[in-house]
Amino acid sequence: MRIVHVTRQFPPGLGGIEEVVAQLVEAQVRAGHEVRVLTLDRIFTDPDTQLVAREDWMGAQVMRFPYRGSMRYPFAPAVLGHVRDADVVHVHAIDFFFDFMSFTRPWHRRPMVATTHGGFFHTEAHARLKRLWFATITRAAARGYDRIVACSSPDFDMFSAISRDNLALIENGVDISKFAERASREATKKLVAIGRFSFNKKPDRLLDAMVELGKIDPEFSLDLIGGEFDWTREKLAAEIAARGLGARVRLHVGASNAQIAEIIAGASLFVSASVHEGFGISLIEALSAGLLPVVEANAAFKSFAGRVSDVVLTDYAQPAGAAAAIMAAHARLAADPAAMRARLVAAAQPFAWPGVAERYMQVYAEAAR
Repeated sequence: MRIVHVTRQFPPGLGGIEEVVAQLVEAQVRAGHEVRVLTLDRIFTDPDTQLVAREDWMGAQVMRFPYRGSMRYPFAPAVLGHVRDADVVHVHAIDFFFDFMSFTRPWHRRPMVATTHGGFFHTEAHARLKRLWFATITRAAARGYDRIVACSSPDFDMFSAISRDNLALIENGVDISKFAERASREATKKLVAIGRFSFNKKPDRLLDAMVELGKIDPEFSLDLIGGEFDWTREKLAAEIAARGLGARVRLHVGASNAQIAEIIAGASLFVSASVHEGFGISLIEALSAGLLPVVEANAAFKSFAGRVSDVVLTDYAQPAGAAAAIMAAHARLAADPAAMRARLVAAAQPFAWPGVAERYMQVYAEAAR
């Protein structure tokens, strides 16, 4: 098939959507499909650097376009001129591209699929306006798609209110080989948190939990790993220093996968205070590594905890309670680390990319009929 992906961010940008789209593109190229990616010419975390307009990426053609407006709703109508030869157009996330490609379908007339990637409810900011937009503009745009793919059970529940007839569930694929079984084989007191430093991830709440954890056992330490977004390196460093955590919290900004794997090798637990996840890729990566998750009880993580009983849910808005949950999780891990590790690694296996990519191809075939 000739597949065109439309996404606001793509490598070298870092983030959950970027990683999912990149891995899906790579899987499709390996399967022999002709793949094109239409994206923006700047990374939101580095807006002053303009990326090359065209390049080959893992065998796919990447085309980048200038945009106006904010990173939340970037206007880039020039993409429309590059979809007319597609067998299927796959739009990622609910933003300008989702609305624009739907409302211009009478002109391009291409079969279309969209993936939800959590919608736009990652924070409570402008919540009333978001709900109104979702119930009106998003509902109307959803009618222009042959299939809308919810990438998580919470997304499926959310979008079933506006798009029941063309909605499918395909949970995100994850590169489970990246950190496969890298966690420590012994129960250590090192924690890792991995994810973009955005407001919804609440890294400050992790730091508050570390303060409380230190009162119980100061041997616990945290490696805070991610890329700058709403939180900068300087701001996070200041928050760490203000809490007196300089000796127990290590900040890693822009670490490579190889560097992250080395950090994970000394750790036993994965922690996340994120209040919203479109899917929760980092949690699956943690499971594949053999890390025991102690995570915020958001909708996506609750969904995983319902299937993987070892996942621990807590409320990081209550730092003392979160610290107690971490202590209890560590004690449970220390009782039988080998058995726990085997269960965690096994729980990640259904999210391997080959099966997920094949399910997308089935959805494409249905859309192109």
